[in-house]
Amino acid sequence: MATIKKKALIIGAGTGGYPCAIRLGQLGVDAMLVEKDKPGGVCLNWGCIPSKALISATKLFHKAQHATEMGLSFSSPSVDMVKMQAWKAGIVKKLTGGVGSLVKGSGTQYVTATAEFIGPKQVRLRYADGKPDDIVEAEHVVLATGSLPIDIPGFKVDNKRVLDSTSALDLANVPKRMVCIGGGIIGLELGQTFQRLGTQLVVLEGLGRILNGVDTECGDVVARQIKKDGGQIFVNAKAVGWEERNGEAIVKAEIDGKVQEIATDVILVAVGRRPVTKGFGLEKTGVKVNERGFVPVDQRQQTNVPGFYAVGDVCGQPMLAHKASHEGEVLAEVIAGKKTINDARQIPNVVFTEPEIASSGLTKEEAEAQGRQVNVGKFPFSVLGRAMAIGETAGFVKVITDAADERILGVHIVGPEASDLISEAGLAIEMGAFAEDVALTIHPHPTLSEALMEAAKHALGEAIHIANPRKKAH
Repeated sequence: MATIKKKALIIGAGTGGYPCAIRLGQLGVDAMLVEKDKPGGVCLNWGCIPSKALISATKLFHKAQHATEMGLSFSSPSVDMVKMQAWKAGIVKKLTGGVGSLVKGSGTQYVTATAEFIGPKQVRLRYADGKPDDIVEAEHVVLATGSLPIDIPGFKVDNKRVLDSTSALDLANVPKRMVCIGGGIIGLELGQTFQRLGTQLVVLEGLGRILNGVDTECGDVVARQIKKDGGQIFVNAKAVGWEERNGEAIVKAEIDGKVQEIATDVILVAVGRRPVTKGFGLEKTGVKVNERGFVPVDQRQQTNVPGFYAVGDVCGQPMLAHKASHEGEVLAEVIAGKKTINDARQIPNVVFTEPEIASSGLTKEEAEAQGRQVNVGKFPFSVLGRAMAIGETAGFVKVITDAADERILGVHIVGPEASDLISEAGLAIEMGAFAEDVALTIHPHPTLSEALMEAAKHALGEAIHIANPRKKAH
């Protein structure tokens, strides 16, 4: 058993760990990245990338079904789920295959092994190929261990009847019926994916509305689309169990206090994710874990123990890949001795439902809770030329500004390509821009981005293509 000394050790090669490792290599820090599974973590292997591949395919399928509205006629499209899964797997393989090369190319050592703490800053590496264990001693240790789907009582995942997000992404056929337990981001992204392929979707959400935490009006647009496509949504609904009966799964749920039975073929459990902080000896390090299992950190990603850091899902909400990557890169500079902190003003949130939702900054309710008076500008895609031309007119862009100075506090988009449009809003908030800055920026025509410009003008009372809520003072 050899002892290896490193300046930095990163545990976990997901979207927090591998950018940290690459940046450390760029900065000349002697570092090692350890991953027990596939490089790329949940995002590249079982989350962001595979799910968006399937979502893109099903979106194209749905468009093809409605192409006659544009004057296009051809035989009805069909779904080969096995071939679609192979296509998705090819994308995942290309991306994950590049991670190890990027890490090694930066100068950081990449190791496939299971890591376990045996002391405060001593980690045992166990190799699957039978190679003798190694001990790594590092001055800086980075926890980038990610998260796992949350289980709920009465719904043990068997990957046949009861699915989690990982097994749902690997379905080799399109189920006739699906009950989705959880009306959050993951549940609705996957639920709508199969709904668009022909699955009858029922959503059970324990709270009073779906997509809790997202702008309410944006969530309402998605809810209407699910229902328009034939789905059902039950809020204030608690799934209490299920049983096999006559060749189908019968889900029992308390809906508004009454027990109902719902017949289905598969059950998707998507009630959130939990951080991975157990099973690898973290308790031997003295690192604090809060009551929800997350590792609290400061603006330098530092835990309560000097030399121990955390990035990504393991250190708390929002559990987003781009947030993890940013934290990883910030932390690399901290370890390298640079005067760097994580002081992001906003973290964009994207929901790849149909239509897409994207948000940056505060909602109207959040801003008002801070004691601010706000102005709201809103521009619908239904009157935008580009949206009409591509046949996607549902939704809107909403801009929240501070009534005192018209500084942009938040932007919320529901509609076509919201995931790409939100970046302009993120830059505006990071720069401390005002509504006038966006309104006076010439946007190309005809494009979807004009909706953001018009919404900013609407907040100022200067919109051209929609009636204004107030007149601009002169």
